[in-house]
Amino acid sequence: MLVSDLMTTRLVTVGLDDKLSVAKEIFEHSKIHHLVVVEEKKVFGVVSDRDLYKALSPNVGTRTETYKDASTLNKRIHQIVTRHPIVLEPHATVDDAIKIFNTHAISCIPITDHEMKPLGIITIRTILKAIGEKRLTLS
Repeated sequence: MLVSDLMTTRLVTVGLDDKLSVAKEIFEHSKIHHLVVVEEKKVFGVVSDRDLYKALSPNVGTRTETYKDASTLNKRIHQIVTRHPIVLEPHATVDDAIKIFNTHAISCIPITDHEMKPLGIITIRTILKAIGEKRLTLS
């Protein structure tokens, strides 16, 4: 099976100069856990919800929030992005993706064309769901 058969094509992208408040808003109002960071319409990196929450003060949104806590929302994506992500092209196999997940501490792989333009994303969760639905047979 190809990664293009399982990838999510509903990509949400952000730019390097977007504020972390933008990413926080997206994560809070969607069911996604990864944002693809683009520069000049090409994949530059990835930001996960975990990356974001590590960068924010734990007091953001609480009664004890201070100005300093709130200012963490003004940091920029370029300050927390995982640069140079491992990517695959749509014709790569799901086995290729599994091998990458097994050898690298990542939870998503952007799917790009040969010019690094984003086409989709595949996650560990997507593969596990396919296995659970028996859409994917492992050899």
